[in-house]
Amino acid sequence: MKIQLIRHATLRIEIDDKVFLVDPMLSDAGTMPPIQNSGDGRRNPLVPLPVGIDDVLRGVNAVLVTHTHRDHWDQAATEVIPRNTRIICQPEDARKFHDLGFEDVRPIYSAAIYGHVAIYRTEGRHGTREIGKAMAPVSGFVLRSRAGECVYIAGDTIWCLQVRDALMRYRPPYTIVNCGGARFTEGDPITMTSGDVARVATEAEFTRVIAVHMDSINHCRVTRAQLAADLAGRDLCNRVVIPADGEILAIGS
Repeated sequence: MKIQLIRHATLRIEIDDKVFLVDPMLSDAGTMPPIQNSGDGRRNPLVPLPVGIDDVLRGVNAVLVTHTHRDHWDQAATEVIPRNTRIICQPEDARKFHDLGFEDVRPIYSAAIYGHVAIYRTEGRHGTREIGKAMAPVSGFVLRSRAGECVYIAGDTIWCLQVRDALMRYRPPYTIVNCGGARFTEGDPITMTSGDVARVATEAEFTRVIAVHMDSINHCRVTRAQLAADLAGRDLCNRVVIPADGEILAIGS
């Protein structure tokens, strides 16, 4: 299995004989407005793609979308992803992809099989209280190959009962979490903080955590450097990988 962080939550995952592109945000740096009510006026994305669009799309069999907030599916993705590409999504987003003209939209209610890869949909909480309700729905996905390779993509969620349940049910050896502690000027964080990442690592000692979703969108407050320092203070650096944009993690089965 290979996992490549493209940028933010955009990933290429090669598992069994399939290549999944996850949550494509493909816009050039600075071409999207700031997230509103963030207290930060920088335009998004904050950094460019580390590789060209052709390299992002090369060999992709399916696009896996956890939800359609613009930092997970943007206008650039709509423009460059071929309409005959298989789109795997949560049921609530299927109509949007149909309306965009995609011909092979496969919403997952609980589980599905694609080739020799089993796909399980999981739940999460994209924040707390009223903000969390307004940001919903969001999903995560577990990919498991016939050879036993397995990765849990938690999606945009804080640490919550739903994440713990998914970890305990599927016991993935690798878990990708969206960190950054994204937040607005009011309310609690809507993605994982350093403390949430540490909680995943300590509650599920069987999993290796891969932390992404940092240094690329203006309302994400936790940087890679801050996360690394916080984890070092908790003696968890050996449990969490913090990849750079473009970095490829080659993982044996």
